[in-house]
Amino acid sequence: MQYVLEIMIPMLEGTAVTLQMFFITIVLSLPLGLLLALARLSRCRPVQSVVGVYIWLLRGTPLMLQLLFVYFALPFVPYIGVKLPDFPAAVLAFVLNYAAYFAEIFRAGIQSIDRGQYEGAKVLGMTYIQTMRRIVLPQVIKRVLPPVSNETITLVKDTSLIYVLAMNDLMRTARALVQRDFSTTPFIVAAVFYLVMTLVLTWGFQKLERRYAAYDE
Repeated sequence: MQYVLEIMIPMLEGTAVTLQMFFITIVLSLPLGLLLALARLSRCRPVQSVVGVYIWLLRGTPLMLQLLFVYFALPFVPYIGVKLPDFPAAVLAFVLNYAAYFAEIFRAGIQSIDRGQYEGAKVLGMTYIQTMRRIVLPQVIKRVLPPVSNETITLVKDTSLIYVLAMNDLMRTARALVQRDFSTTPFIVAAVFYLVMTLVLTWGFQKLERRYAAYDE
């Protein structure tokens, strides 16, 4: 117990980095994913194609490879090469990756809305933007909550990948303590921290799902 208390401060510091990465990724990737979904459903074929290729690339390659590319290879890309510090590089890779997954979730949610609702809104004189904001998106939010919940929980665990950029997140901190003290206790403590974070997220999304389900009653 004494050892657990001794390592708690560095573990909490590592958790702070993990949570920072998590919240920034969620705040940026959700709206970007929605914009990509709308672009994917647009009537402009070139836009559809570009967004389709983007989603295919980001979903079809490992997140770790994308992290390494942004941090190590991006500086050597002709004309757009730029060297990013470790944290912004990780944020960029995570946001681009998760926006692609959220885009497909939102696209499926939007396409699940009956076309008759669009026609009814048009009869009422609503513009496309008004139709999306007042009629379609409120229903989409309810329908996409379960898959968004799954992706969000996965994001908590995926943040551990930033250790490849030598960032002192929860996982890297635990690993350093294990190597220093020859004890597996830091790994157990890290597992508890991850479980608590996913438990809080699961509870929060369950409350949201119940809240939106109440509108059907």
